[in-house]
Amino acid sequence: MSHLKTAMITAMIGATALTASPLMAKDLRIALQSDADVLDPDQSRTFVGRIVYASMCDKLVDITPDLEIIPQLATSWETSEDGTAITMQLREGVVFHDGTPFNAEAVAANIERSQTLDESRRKSELKSITSTEVTGEFEIVLNLAGPDATLLAQLADRAGMMVSPTAAAAAGADFGLNPVCSGAFSFTERVAQDKIVLTKFDDYWNADAINFDSVTFLPIPDTTVRLANLQSGDIDMLERLAATDLTQANDDADIVVDSAVSLGYQGITFNINNGPRGDNPWGNDKRLRQALSYAIDREALNQVVFEGAFAPGNQSFPSTSPWYNQSFPVEPRDIDKAKALLAEAGFADGLELEVQVPNSTEPLAVMQVVQAMAAEAGIDIKLTSKEFATLLADQSAGDYTASQIGWSGRVDPDGNNHQFVTTDGGINDSKYSNPEMDELMNAARVAPSTEERKALYDQAMAIMMEDLNRVFLYHVNWIWAYNASLKGFTPYPDGMIRLENVTWEE
Repeated sequence: MSHLKTAMITAMIGATALTASPLMAKDLRIALQSDADVLDPDQSRTFVGRIVYASMCDKLVDITPDLEIIPQLATSWETSEDGTAITMQLREGVVFHDGTPFNAEAVAANIERSQTLDESRRKSELKSITSTEVTGEFEIVLNLAGPDATLLAQLADRAGMMVSPTAAAAAGADFGLNPVCSGAFSFTERVAQDKIVLTKFDDYWNADAINFDSVTFLPIPDTTVRLANLQSGDIDMLERLAATDLTQANDDADIVVDSAVSLGYQGITFNINNGPRGDNPWGNDKRLRQALSYAIDREALNQVVFEGAFAPGNQSFPSTSPWYNQSFPVEPRDIDKAKALLAEAGFADGLELEVQVPNSTEPLAVMQVVQAMAAEAGIDIKLTSKEFATLLADQSAGDYTASQIGWSGRVDPDGNNHQFVTTDGGINDSKYSNPEMDELMNAARVAPSTEERKALYDQAMAIMMEDLNRVFLYHVNWIWAYNASLKGFTPYPDGMIRLENVTWEE
């Protein structure tokens, strides 16, 4: 970890030079649970990648801690009476990191790229947009195929992140090697599995709210090592403090712990029809996936691995969500039912299941507990530990049978489901396909009322609980720990680290 020592020395030098002021600019160092994948909002899918984007790539809209959608690069918007057009007014005086101006033409180019780039994972998120009209330098109309209750929520995430059209056109699919956005910090350097360095962008439209010269993201998969680095001063902040480390962190007067309830889930995703490896008993017979689900004691899993800090889960929403289908509560473990389903499927003597799992502390602990539980039903789980970006690449390519993987969650329920369970969903690595599911998911996007959408999601969840291309396990609380000198940080349910108005005070 020589880069940590170098960063600490640099920070100490900077601190010496700035001791006259209680508010200090410095080089902020944030430890991530894993390394980000490609740094292209159209291609990427990792949670930690979104944390990097929060500093580098502004979006058309953002959210509040209470999940209200608010302006960012779009200052206001108006939806037509029939719901088929959204007119956006855009922020003036914004430039991308390469000097390209941000305007309506740039927004149109971004939407076109998201919809047409071969490698784009945002296509299904922006499917409702049929065309754009530039009606002024800072005004754009998004024409829709029909009402889309989900679109603004999509634009509050990667689908709404604006990249430089100039840089994107020049780089094509290689844009992620040198990303150019319009956020508070510009891309400087990346060393895979080591660090991502961003530098303060002096021409940022909200530069007065940014109080750090740079921010360096450091992938440190081991939760114990992350906390040790925070306590030693080698990093300033970490995301996803392990629940088992909460007592130690809370007992340290130099550390502050913050948390927020997640919008997402953790579970096991199965390869249903993604290439040759989808042609396996687990992908071909839902009874086997049901058997595994019955073999798992979700409450015990939460207690053993997380000391009860998280919430057991069996749906894509936590039970506290208004979208949760109350007809399907988390069921108790039923080994007899699991064995009966295995026998019904022709595997009375049991069978093997290979599960790829991220090479970080908590996912490995989760799957080791699941492994022990499943063994009692006759399911022999073999764990294959992989670096997270590699795991995602293999999952996308269909080179897996099952993956322990989760989703950080979205403001709108569509974001936790549509792209995973529709036939052409952008992150449907299962290649799960069910025409009834497609119909329900697409109808929920255009339903005119919350009540009608809820009814559609309830029907869809009933099918998900039957087909189980995803076996849900639990819902996390995002837990951050950081140096007490860091002031003004606000926890958000989406798990992102927003640095506006955050300061460093010795």
